[in-house]
Amino acid sequence: MKRLILSIFLLATISFSIAQVVGKSFPSMVTETVDDKKVNLPEDVKGKYTLLGLAYSKKSEDELNTWFEPVFSKFVQKATGLMAGMGYDVNVFFVPMFTGVNAAATGTAKRKALKSMDPQLLPYILFYKGELKPYKEALDFERRDIPYFFVLDPNGKIVYATSGAYSDAKMDKVEEAIE
Repeated sequence: MKRLILSIFLLATISFSIAQVVGKSFPSMVTETVDDKKVNLPEDVKGKYTLLGLAYSKKSEDELNTWFEPVFSKFVQKATGLMAGMGYDVNVFFVPMFTGVNAAATGTAKRKALKSMDPQLLPYILFYKGELKPYKEALDFERRDIPYFFVLDPNGKIVYATSGAYSDAKMDKVEEAIE
């Protein structure tokens, strides 16, 4: 019973903390593609809605991966046939964050991604190497073992935030924020 109450309390605290970032501008973050091209968030994605998934530990990266297929199917894959033209026009990026001593592993992670990931997904993966503290403070990262997701409006303002592994309910909220 104590464990259930503690779990509910932690979930409520994380949800409340994440909700506090809604309405704020996403902080500037310089990332790189697998091909070492720089992408400045949110500046380079302004003009349309953007879904960002951020992870800064191996365990959170595993949960981040649960979002790949459903997000790709919903927002990236182009509809064909009768459904052509019915898709979303949204930027989507998953951002593994390499900070502290792990920053040295960024190159290795890029090479591993090139070898093991579906080439269709590679343009949607951005790598961040640098300090964690500014993002932890600005985005209220509470736990390192879960990924964080942010929907940005066309001006780079956070309109929805969530965390953790994929669920249909979370995807519904992401869709609502984009629509």
